[in-house]
Amino acid sequence: MKNRYAFFLSFFLLAVAVGFAQGSSEYTGGMKVKLNEDGSKYFRIISWAQFWAQHSDNESLNSFGNQESDLNFSMRRARVLMYAQVSDKFLILTHFGLNSQNANNLNPVGKSDSSQLFFHDVWGQWSLSNDHAVGGGLHYWNGISRLNNQSTLNMLTLDNNRQSWATIGLSDQFARHMGVYFKGKFDRLQYRVAINEALTNGLDVNGIPAVDDATYNGREILGSKDAGKNYASYFDYHFLDQESNFLPYKVGSYLGGKEVFNIGAGFFYHPNGSVSLDDNNDFQGEDVAIFAVDAFYDAPVGDKGAAITAYATYQNNDYGTNFTLGQTYETGSMLYGHVGYVLPSENTNLKIQPYLSLSSRSIDAIDDNATRYGIGGNLYLSGHNSKISLEYSNQKYGNLDAVGTLTLQAMIYL
Repeated sequence: MKNRYAFFLSFFLLAVAVGFAQGSSEYTGGMKVKLNEDGSKYFRIISWAQFWAQHSDNESLNSFGNQESDLNFSMRRARVLMYAQVSDKFLILTHFGLNSQNANNLNPVGKSDSSQLFFHDVWGQWSLSNDHAVGGGLHYWNGISRLNNQSTLNMLTLDNNRQSWATIGLSDQFARHMGVYFKGKFDRLQYRVAINEALTNGLDVNGIPAVDDATYNGREILGSKDAGKNYASYFDYHFLDQESNFLPYKVGSYLGGKEVFNIGAGFFYHPNGSVSLDDNNDFQGEDVAIFAVDAFYDAPVGDKGAAITAYATYQNNDYGTNFTLGQTYETGSMLYGHVGYVLPSENTNLKIQPYLSLSSRSIDAIDDNATRYGIGGNLYLSGHNSKISLEYSNQKYGNLDAVGTLTLQAMIYL
């Protein structure tokens, strides 16, 4: 295992030694195609890919009882996003790609579900005024917290805090709901609210409810009339520089490019989303209710290119009585935070950003906690457009043994 860690560390340090420019002169405004002379009518294409090399000390066996490799390669994300505006009155956005493709889910001829591209977002939007809009479709205007609206292009940590994407596969398709949203701002207060359909074929489909154990399949069991809709919102107040809400994807780190301090709060509510049994063994619906409060700070430090990024959130999760699924979703609560610091340097050819993340979750079903910490760093070769990340994480769930994982990521987006 030490040799594997040395491999990751050596690769990361080699990349640091090479170095590239902070900003890409080729990128400028991105791949944007003007449809008229002044550029008010246009379409833009964004493409990104994240490749992982990952070592885990979680020893596992295959179906024949033989040892699995502790070093694996995967494509964490491969995406294309396009949006077009031919009038300031309306916009259409399309986002497709694949996630977490590895040797176990590749297909010989690329025809398995995990090998196929699928739509992450498809929505249309109409402006009600300069500051307010309404839209509909498969959308990402989520509630709960900043991290439940996180962009995957510019995260501070290697990846998002998993439990902050609190409804993935339970009521939505990969963090996207089919529904209608309203978004906008009142001076420094930004908002997003949505009314959505709940997924019928969720991760807990065919789950078996019990008297003291709920399953998240209310729409499947109770029907769409009683359990078909859910509601979400997120509000954040911008004390310093105001962030854009043109698109829903929240920035993870500005690398000192802005001075931002926001406080936010949000919720997700799904009436009868979960199901348990009453004392007569009849089905009874239980409301799913998740809410969170959070704070985000990002600012330059001094005059030598240093910057700090900090985030903290408290999230309360009620998925139903003693709900737990896959050591990921649980009725209980969560505290999470991360902090990163761009190191000062006279060398403007690169940015180095070490960071630390911590989370602690209470779990009602096992009357115990889960903890996770991550220590890592980002090497920015051209801002977020080209970066290399290295992170060691350690996770402990209840009384199970802790699992350590070392991940090296190479990312490019254009």
